[in-house]
Amino acid sequence: MEAVQIDHLVMAFLFFVVAVVYSSVGHAGASGYSAVMALFNIAPVLMRPTSLMLNLVVGSIGLYRFQKAGLINLKVVGPFLITSMPSAYWAAQLNVEKKYFYLALGLVLLFSGSKLLISRSTKSEYTPIKKAPLFTSFFWGGVIGFLSGVTGTGGAIFFTPLILKMNWADPKNAAGLSVVFVLANSIFALAGIIKSSQFFEIRLSALWAVAVILGAVVGTHFGVFKFSNNIIQKVLGVVMVIAAVKLLILGLNF
Repeated sequence: MEAVQIDHLVMAFLFFVVAVVYSSVGHAGASGYSAVMALFNIAPVLMRPTSLMLNLVVGSIGLYRFQKAGLINLKVVGPFLITSMPSAYWAAQLNVEKKYFYLALGLVLLFSGSKLLISRSTKSEYTPIKKAPLFTSFFWGGVIGFLSGVTGTGGAIFFTPLILKMNWADPKNAAGLSVVFVLANSIFALAGIIKSSQFFEIRLSALWAVAVILGAVVGTHFGVFKFSNNIIQKVLGVVMVIAAVKLLILGLNF
């Protein structure tokens, strides 16, 4: 029993680290939390709901910090949410074969994250930002919401690279938009999971919530006040590679 308790404390520290890194780029860390839980052989039935619950904690702190810094524009992220939230709710209730999905998605994220790491930021204060077309936003919101529900993440790991690639936001504003996207989708995905009678361990979740709260406070400070656009892009690349490795490991272990 003592060894198990020590493992949980080690996991709490790792969750803190994940929250620091992910929250600095407007993410909440669900893919990172799942990776940690997979390493410590936490039951799969607990992984998705626990990750999403921790997402709510980190996302709430990120929403406050990025909103206060003026980095959130609901007019931009709103159209994506209209379709992503119901998609996340529905997809979270599905019981689908994930092996090949994880492997394919992991390879895509590995490629995209590596590209961000080796390239210089193409966004600056002088780069004109384009407006996302309304129906394009609806389409991608639905797609990413579905991926969010299936994988038990808030969807930022897909949303942030999309809006950066399409030049709909610079890295700093993309972080602010992403935190709104994460929080909304995590709420709806968790609601879908609860409806399908999945559950999470309250006692452990409370311990881990404290760890990610501390991590989010540190990470959002760096994201809002310290990091340049180029640094945010590099950190995002690291986050995507970590998520890719996690997905590939999960896929290979199915």
